[in-house]
Amino acid sequence: MTDTGDRLEQLIGRLRQERDELRVRAHLLGAELRDEWDEVERKWEHLEPKLERLRESARESSGDIGAATAQLGEEIAHAYRRLRDALK
Repeated sequence: MTDTGDRLEQLIGRLRQERDELRVRAHLLGAELRDEWDEVERKWEHLEPKLERLRESARESSGDIGAATAQLGEEIAHAYRRLRDALK
């Protein structure tokens, strides 16, 4: 996979781990943060198919899909940080 692909795989791995940890504690979120959690989960549902398409097209041209997927991944990472910080 390309350098971008490798970085994206690392990002997705970190997001999966953080998502799993937050899911365990999600019941502690207040209403406003619960709404944010639900929104992030919807984004995650869009991220997984994009990642699969990126893997399939990595041998061809992954630039556009990779950039869009990386941006969505960064949005999710930011939201996870906010949620984790709110639970401290």
